Amino acid sequence: MSWRKITFIVVALIVLLGGAAILSKLFISMKPEQTERPNVEMKRSVKVETVNYDEVTSPLWVQGRAVSGSEVLLVAEASGKIEPGAVVLRKGTSFKKGQVLAEIYKDEVELALKARKAQFLTTMTSLLPDIKVDFPDQLNAYETFFRAIDLDKDLPEMPDVKDDKLKVFLASRGVLSEYYGIKQEEKKLKRHTLHAPFNGTFTQVNYEVGAYVNTGGQIAQMIRTDHVEIEIPVPNEDSEWIRINDKVMIQSNQNQAKIAGKVVRKSDFIENETQSRSIFVMVNQAHADQVLPGEYFEVQFPGQKIPDAMEIPRGAIFNSNTVYIVVDGELKKREINVIKRNETTLVFNGLPEGSKVVAEPLINVKENTPVNIMGEENNKPNSGNQAKPQ
Repeated sequence: MSWRKITFIVVALIVLLGGAAILSKLFISMKPEQTERPNVEMKRSVKVETVNYDEVTSPLWVQGRAVSGSEVLLVAEASGKIEPGAVVLRKGTSFKKGQVLAEIYKDEVELALKARKAQFLTTMTSLLPDIKVDFPDQLNAYETFFRAIDLDKDLPEMPDVKDDKLKVFLASRGVLSEYYGIKQEEKKLKRHTLHAPFNGTFTQVNYEVGAYVNTGGQIAQMIRTDHVEIEIPVPNEDSEWIRINDKVMIQSNQNQAKIAGKVVRKSDFIENETQSRSIFVMVNQAHADQVLPGEYFEVQFPGQKIPDAMEIPRGAIFNSNTVYIVVDGELKKREINVIKRNETTLVFNGLPEGSKVVAEPLINVKENTPVNIMGEENNKPNSGNQAKPQ
């Protein structure tokens, strides 16, 4: 390649690169200069409530379980074979108060008692002539007593013995000891028949008809069905707002029917596992058939009237008793006096009336943060000093 061609190529490259540099500077100079945006401070809007104290009634909803008013064991007071009564001795059988639930074989005991009464009649027959001679004023009373004795019935009441000589006479003939011995046997005989102490049902049966049971054997377990209560475990801090005789409303989890009830007892101890206190509500007797033991119910307690207080959402409280209030557009911390904690709200006092207390949970905020009150926002942004263009 000749020297002339090399020189031409070098000159062309220099011209091309120089032209590109000139055009680049020209385009850069034609670009409009950017101005710095003003600093805008964004304020968050918060929901507030104006502190205004009044009388607050805070009801309490708690779930409880229906329990029988009485749960007892049917225990044998005599030994022998179990014989049928007026109801079937099986789990789930219902019965009425006074019905014979079962009998324990008693024929031998009954015959022995009749034989003893017959012997007592013989003794009284031999005494009447002596009473007629020695105690004529008592003859009529003892003759009436003698005629009232029936082998199939309990002995009648013996005439009062006020005369000391008559008392010695009866004691020497063994009349008094025999009389009270028979009365004792009559009571033992009655223990062979088991009567229902209330309207109820069997929840467990250990011995059925035909089985042999010893004295003290637990034949069955039964509950009362015409007297039902709701046992409600309530946190101890809430139990102080419940009073004996408070009227409550009971609602089934199965339907929307509501039943009236009344608080009848409060336990005087705290359950170890739940740290709760049991409240017992008696169901209105007219609706007792609608409440089955073992079923769960929602119970509404009316609560007590709290004077000079206010209620706000629990989420607005932090550190257990601290809230934010808005003062001159900024958040300020204030402590409150917590009176009662509900599931979603809290009853308090301790702030000056008229204060603007924040009524919602706030995240990532601190004291003195500028805020707007929801509904009173200033739509104009708060601009800072605008930077000078460079």
